[in-house]
Amino acid sequence: MTLTLRFSTSLIHLNDANSLKSSDEFKGTIVCSQIKPSCHLRTKASTPERLSYERALTMQGRTEKREKLHSLSGARGSNDSRVPVFVMLPLDTVTLGGHLNRPQAMNASLMALKSAGVEGVMVDAWWGLVEKDGPLEYNWEGYVQLVRMVQKHGLKLQVVMSFHQCGGNVGDSCSIPLPPWVLEEISMNPDLVYTDRSGRRNPEYISLGCDSLPVLRGRTPIQVYSDYMRSFHNRFRDYLGEVIEEIQVGMGPCGELRYPSYPESNGTWKFPGIGEFQCYDKYMRASLEASAEAKGKKDWGRSGPHDSGQYKQFPEETGFFQRDGTWNTEYGQFFLEWYSRKLLEHGDRILAAAQGVFQGTGAKLSGKVAGIHWHYRTRSHAAELTAGYYNTRYRDGYLQIAQMFSKHRIIFNFTCMEMRDGEQPENANCSPEGLVQQVKKATKASGIELAGENALERYDTGAFKQILATSMSDSGNRLSAFTYLRMNKKLFEANNWRHLVEFVRSMSEGGRNQRLAEDDTNRTNLYIGFIKDKNMKISKEAALV
Repeated sequence: MTLTLRFSTSLIHLNDANSLKSSDEFKGTIVCSQIKPSCHLRTKASTPERLSYERALTMQGRTEKREKLHSLSGARGSNDSRVPVFVMLPLDTVTLGGHLNRPQAMNASLMALKSAGVEGVMVDAWWGLVEKDGPLEYNWEGYVQLVRMVQKHGLKLQVVMSFHQCGGNVGDSCSIPLPPWVLEEISMNPDLVYTDRSGRRNPEYISLGCDSLPVLRGRTPIQVYSDYMRSFHNRFRDYLGEVIEEIQVGMGPCGELRYPSYPESNGTWKFPGIGEFQCYDKYMRASLEASAEAKGKKDWGRSGPHDSGQYKQFPEETGFFQRDGTWNTEYGQFFLEWYSRKLLEHGDRILAAAQGVFQGTGAKLSGKVAGIHWHYRTRSHAAELTAGYYNTRYRDGYLQIAQMFSKHRIIFNFTCMEMRDGEQPENANCSPEGLVQQVKKATKASGIELAGENALERYDTGAFKQILATSMSDSGNRLSAFTYLRMNKKLFEANNWRHLVEFVRSMSEGGRNQRLAEDDTNRTNLYIGFIKDKNMKISKEAALV
């Protein structure tokens, strides 16, 4: 199925570097070339029976014409093997002022995504934007604009409750700190944020050590997160379970259930470093001390491991993570059990709060776990351990997480679905494929859905083929959905767009169609160009050819 949209202004050639100066100037023009049709429908504004494309997109989806128009993104229940594809929206979709960013460009982009068969889009609902004016003062208006626009185009929406800052990690293209009033509290009490062994503070996310303490102007962090989600529920109650299909609950840096053990800001960490434990704020230290005393090993609670190395080191350069290191001693097991248990308890508290808010709305709940694939082939799995995943050659750390998710009926969202072992540097001992297989088995054993994302921006057919292969299952879970990272100007370049459309089609067929050409020269997919005219007008003719 192909959609052709004719605009009242001419296209700018994609290869003209001067024509695309910035993302601010992108307004979105769409020209779709040939795809073998399963049906033939042509509409023209010259007769009453023929609807314009713009009008067809705003209909509520009850007519046969609309069903045909959007046949690639139909109801999920029609094909059990179908894997719906979502696309992440830009990090700055809502401005610092609380408004929808570049609404004309967003409208054109959503139109294009719908025509490609995409199920919906994902957006971060930033705590630092919505509650920035003061405690319990919420501004959802930019998101209201987005939800209505998504609904108009017949798409679904995944919303991330983003309680972390944006900036300082892989792919962060803008800066959105925590709310100013929270930063004021942190300035007065720096122990509110995660701290490493050298005393370096990380302002990405509130330390889980103070989850249940009234440290945020009389409220606990869990209460603050719960109030935020309740405000969202109240503002969008009419859209939950309909347009807003899923709520992803943020539980740490990058929205992932983990410690900020590998921060990229200021060159602190560099791939494939092992990272560092984040347990040195006073609240975490008090918990460690109490846990050690309860075990009758008071000395174990004085500090974290002294021999665990530094952010950029390799496992064999440390006493703790080396082949037969401290990690596999009685002390090492005690510390890692405490460190990972604290993370699980944190996730359990937030997910219980989310379930209490959204239960009965029809919206699904999900949680995200990081795909830490480097040093996976070593015994200790050092990079996973510092992030809070007690996963070693002798212990399955992801089964525990999946079981906790299962308790709250949470979809397990996992990254690095696009990666292959052979693409990784040999000295990093990576195995993203082995890691994904382990997670697939853990989620299947726990009886929960598994959804996926790509960890890095990829537009090549090799990445799409790997995702297709991962979406199917030999011994573990199939994917229930996939969210592609990320919508930007580069995605709409001709070859990248063709690859995406063929990928979406293949996923809609349950991965059976894996004919992703290395170089699509037959122009079998949608083609995207760009215009800069702010007065863009859609012509009254739309055709599916």
